[in-house]
Amino acid sequence: MYTKKRVVAMLLAGGQGSRLYALTKNVAKPAVPFGGKYRLIDFPLSNCTNSGIDTVGVLTQYQPLVLNEYIGNGQPWDLDKNNGGVHVLPPYETQAGASWYEGTANAIYQNIRFIQRYNPDYVVVLGGDHIYKMDYSKMVEFHMQNNADCTISVIDVPKSEASRFGIMICDEEKKVIDFVEKPKEPKSTLASMGIYVFSWDKLKQYLEENEKEANLKRDNNEPWSKDFGKDIITSMLRDGQRLFAYEFDGYWKDVGTLDSLWEANLDLISPPNNENRRLDLYDKSWKVYSRSNYMPPQFIGDDAEIKKSIIAEGSHIEGSVDYSVLFSGVVVEPGATVNYSVIMPGTVIKAGAVVEYAIVGSDSVIGENARIGSSPEKSRNDAGEWGGIAVVGNGVTVSPGSVVEPKQIIGENI
Repeated sequence: MYTKKRVVAMLLAGGQGSRLYALTKNVAKPAVPFGGKYRLIDFPLSNCTNSGIDTVGVLTQYQPLVLNEYIGNGQPWDLDKNNGGVHVLPPYETQAGASWYEGTANAIYQNIRFIQRYNPDYVVVLGGDHIYKMDYSKMVEFHMQNNADCTISVIDVPKSEASRFGIMICDEEKKVIDFVEKPKEPKSTLASMGIYVFSWDKLKQYLEENEKEANLKRDNNEPWSKDFGKDIITSMLRDGQRLFAYEFDGYWKDVGTLDSLWEANLDLISPPNNENRRLDLYDKSWKVYSRSNYMPPQFIGDDAEIKKSIIAEGSHIEGSVDYSVLFSGVVVEPGATVNYSVIMPGTVIKAGAVVEYAIVGSDSVIGENARIGSSPEKSRNDAGEWGGIAVVGNGVTVSPGSVVEPKQIIGENI
């Protein structure tokens, strides 16, 4: 017998993360390192623990090995429970056959039996690749107070950026009256964060209906999908269900692109001016938990120069580091320079190498006198445009003297 849970969280962590290119070639996007000692999935898992949610299903699919190993039994997030806790939920085979997750809605549909074991009143659906700190219990309370069938977390974005998101149009009471995916001319600036609270009976009903409708369309060679935004939310609005927008006023970043991942890391060094939109990793009342690397302390050499940077444990710095985030076990040899860059765990920057405005993946080697990226001031084209950040993938060796230009992405040894 399973104890009834008021709230169960379902964390969608199976995405390929194709827009992170070489960084997700062999690892799921939620397992990508962030902030010197974390991985992306640490944030929603920590939010669940801090919000009092002790039953979490993590839906994995693409390259799950590192992610599964990292989550383990959930002990770092206090989710190693006898009743509840964290459960990794990959696709599985039944007597009817086997199927990959065919969309965000289908991923939850395939795990209805897992949710039903706990007979929850509410289900919180989360993404595994967003950087933010949020009390989900307050969102559930808002959902209850409004007698809602679905509550969608939204954040107010600049109008110039609204066309990148799913936009909610609401009345004065924050009841959703329309939803438009990536509109060319937005009628609102309330962008969906991809965080939902559902009343379980309603969610189950619409998941089952969407599955039947999508399969019927597929059999008839018609366009079909099994997605929360396109199908579940749209269908509930069409049927007049009670949908509400819960406005979040805090730091939130979708790190689905290389630029946004780089920016989010450097936001830790130079936070936004708006205090509410800052990510405070040092807040003892809302800790972000992670699996420890059990590495020795960092070592800073006599001739090292470090300015406004994050340097994680186990790092050995003999060169120059400015405005950068260095993860555990990173080595910067004498005469090497790292500026405005994100250097992931175990990477070695050899003597004389220069890394600027770049992301370098885990366990890579940047050879002597190699150059990775360049600053906007040094590398603008004739039109005054800068190429962008350079990227070196995981486990890549860049040979001595080699050059990786701005915006170039390297996934193999050069």
